[in-house]
Amino acid sequence: MHVTIIAASTICGRIGPGLTGSPVDRRFLEKMRATTDASLLGAETLRLGDPEMRGPEGGLLPQRIRAFISLSGDIPVVGRKIFAQGPPPLIFAGEAAATGLRHRLCRQGQVVALPIDSVGELSLAAALAHLAKLGAVSVLVEGGGRLNYACLRQGVVDEILLTLTPKLSGDQGAASLCGGHGPLGEPFLSLALVSCEAAETGEVFLKYRVCKEK
Repeated sequence: MHVTIIAASTICGRIGPGLTGSPVDRRFLEKMRATTDASLLGAETLRLGDPEMRGPEGGLLPQRIRAFISLSGDIPVVGRKIFAQGPPPLIFAGEAAATGLRHRLCRQGQVVALPIDSVGELSLAAALAHLAKLGAVSVLVEGGGRLNYACLRQGVVDEILLTLTPKLSGDQGAASLCGGHGPLGEPFLSLALVSCEAAETGEVFLKYRVCKEK
């Protein structure tokens, strides 16, 4: 399984609220969706917005898996397009929340219960194993910051695609690219730069390989 985190951030590392890239960045994201088998988003992204995970030119990709992950099962359903258009999404949740969530969703989504790891997070390895059983060999993690952190802490990420936007936030309360309860390394997790491309929009498209421990 090849796992890629994709995100756009300000140059101070913030990914929200309300941050969007240029149409160039949007087309890049849609292209990446078209060339991977699944997308995985955190529940907070769904609570704050209405993501549909569409492909090039805004088209739905009927064979592609669209998934969310939520320990609490706090998934908004009413008014969210993803439950009304395209294939029903897959929802990963904690065992305690899964039964109630199945009842709420009915046939609008499939709920899969995941085990919890030693620090109280859902097992991303188990989620990826389930996606692999469905035929996925590549997954695009589309955030938010807590999900990015969990994926990196659990060591399941192979690369990061980061669009650095020519913007500053300055809001210390805004979500960061990756945020959790402690450092990911000692004290940092190392990355290797694979490519760097500047666009006329002022954005910089960065590709990093995650340096995993051998």
